[in-house]
Amino acid sequence: MTDLNNYQTQGEPEQKERGYVWHTAIGLQQVDGLKPSEYLIETANKNINGDITLGEAYNQIESYYKAKPVAPIDESRTEEADKVSVRIAQLLAEKTFNFSPAEYIAIHRRLFDGIYRFAGKIRDYNITKSEWVLGGETVFYASADSIRETLDYDFAQEKAFHYKGLSMKQTAEHIASFVSGLWQIHAFGEGNTRTTAVFTIKYLRTLGFDATNEIFAENAFYFRNALVRANFNDFKKGIHATQEYLDLFFANLLLGEKNTLQSRVLHVAPLSE
Repeated sequence: MTDLNNYQTQGEPEQKERGYVWHTAIGLQQVDGLKPSEYLIETANKNINGDITLGEAYNQIESYYKAKPVAPIDESRTEEADKVSVRIAQLLAEKTFNFSPAEYIAIHRRLFDGIYRFAGKIRDYNITKSEWVLGGETVFYASADSIRETLDYDFAQEKAFHYKGLSMKQTAEHIASFVSGLWQIHAFGEGNTRTTAVFTIKYLRTLGFDATNEIFAENAFYFRNALVRANFNDFKKGIHATQEYLDLFFANLLLGEKNTLQSRVLHVAPLSE
């Protein structure tokens, strides 16, 4: 990862962009506690250096795992991290986007095709997830019966929203609110946060924001925990859903602020140093 950081600061414009997409793609694996292999890092560096194209990098990763024997469960998640990383890099390198539920679903399909049997499919069952930041509790996600309608509604509301007249701070907070609501729907069985992050980066570009920085790459775990805290209530314990932590993330991302982003602060029972 150190090499990838160097490319962002020292490389030529195109090389910096390749360094950025790889740095972000690899960093986003943190949201599920995944770590790409050394082979993926080597392949990424070859692409950043201009030795191979992104398409060739993708083919090398796919061929590498086709040639390997079936991996144990723990190693199969390394395969997931490698394949999803190169796919995120491809998506972020593309100058294409359509603000719609179909695009959101298509991103999930491209990221997880061949990894999850339900890639690109809206979940048809209800879920709970034990969250570290909640001390094992879960966010209440959208019911499987209402996911598509809720997606359509949220997208329609955002598409009709007018940002004109808002301050940059208000703009960042509104975007954070939209992203929080989109994530809470949890449209897919797995891979929601990575899909939401890629969609968000591409959406921000269409709004004129230069999201090419290290915020997502280096704070992916914080990003997920901030989404969790923005969607969890337990009034009996004095815990209220709060967007303040997500606002700090987006203030860094969009406004260039330097807020300290530490997941331990988000824990419902704040952790000591």
